[in-house]
Amino acid sequence: VIKMKKNIKNYLKDLEGLFSRVSVSGSGVRSHRVDDAIDKITEIAIKQASSGKKAVFIGNGASASIASHMAVDFWKNGKIKAMAFNDASLLTCISNDYGYRHVFEKPIQMFMDSGDILFAISSSGKSENILNGAEEAKRKGAKLITFSGFDENNDLRKLGSINFYVPSSCYGHVEVIHHSICHCILDTI
Repeated sequence: VIKMKKNIKNYLKDLEGLFSRVSVSGSGVRSHRVDDAIDKITEIAIKQASSGKKAVFIGNGASASIASHMAVDFWKNGKIKAMAFNDASLLTCISNDYGYRHVFEKPIQMFMDSGDILFAISSSGKSENILNGAEEAKRKGAKLITFSGFDENNDLRKLGSINFYVPSSCYGHVEVIHHSICHCILDTI
């Protein structure tokens, strides 16, 4: 019991410390402060939504559940058109016909428009399907916001106009912080 309580305390202490060490990079930020980046994304989202643009969310595993959750909340609570490409039929069809590395690239190619916003979420920042989707969104003229962790030099972190990076290799920590930042963006909107 004592060891469990110590583990819980350490877990929460680690999580608290990570929030202050999240870093932001990209050409779309004037400052590398998280609150400034969230403010900028909020401005972009409101502006794009008022001109009929949409937000698209992609992720694998737990990041897919964050993507689905945020897509629903963005349209329901934020009044912004939003979607996530996590439908089982879509995932299995694209994977079967083109390969899993194209599972987000193909629907982005079909459904995203110039000026839309892609929120690409990947704990490792190395998932080939997320990278392909992010690259396709850029080709389409979409705004790209990324969320990654693990290796600070991961490929996803280099692609977005605004990139959030969590300096941890613990999936739980990275996912909780990604989800929190997404909620903060929505709640600010």
